[in-house]
Amino acid sequence: MPCYRCGERQVDPDRGPSPWKRGVRGDSQVLVCPGCQAGRDWAADLDRCGRCGSVRLVRRLGEVECRDCGQVGEPAEVAGLAGAQDSAAARGERPAAAGLSEEVARALERVLGPSRVAR
Repeated sequence: MPCYRCGERQVDPDRGPSPWKRGVRGDSQVLVCPGCQAGRDWAADLDRCGRCGSVRLVRRLGEVECRDCGQVGEPAEVAGLAGAQDSAAARGERPAAAGLSEEVARALERVLGPSRVAR
């Protein structure tokens, strides 16, 4: 998964904790690379927990969990996400997963060979 801000891809970390940070933004789990964390208030763009205000949210299997207070629920319940994706599109930002399907298709073609199905 790339950094949602600059698109840099995460590589296997050295021993110890990863310098990359996780968060939720517009109903999607995102990663923030160390370079973007140093650039400005990187947490300002992330969704916050509706109970405690933390940005330490994890999105999985249709729900969001706050790593600080433990609240679990639907994304809109935990993070108040109504309209977050629309506002990102209005700012001209690309979704974190934009182009991912094409990238996966190219990787599969490299590994498995050209597809026999016409595109």
